[in-house]
Amino acid sequence: MRESVLSAAHIVLTLALLTWMITGFTPLPGRWLRWKMFCRATFTIVQLTGTKDGHAEPVNVYDHLSPGSFILGPPQLKAILDHLTNSGQYDRIDGTGRVLSARGEQPVKVVASRVVL
Repeated sequence: MRESVLSAAHIVLTLALLTWMITGFTPLPGRWLRWKMFCRATFTIVQLTGTKDGHAEPVNVYDHLSPGSFILGPPQLKAILDHLTNSGQYDRIDGTGRVLSARGEQPVKVVASRVVL
């Protein structure tokens, strides 16, 4: 009797865990990354051009993230832009892109090293 109760409990717990894991992949409102596990993440995809003494070149902000990081939200983008302009690497940075979050896709602009949503 005791073994059958323990076996039944294992089956119930296994099914509950399996159900919980599967529901992590159900769609939520929004267009990108609709899984529940990503719904709190905000990704920024931008194409930037940095200008220094009249010379323009592309800027890859992902080079300035810590190793293993790939999530870049608007606050992190602003911090990297501030670092690049305050350190003197660029006089200004401009560009366009989009922000992907649980609310869907939004356009984003970078004008004179400022993030504009």
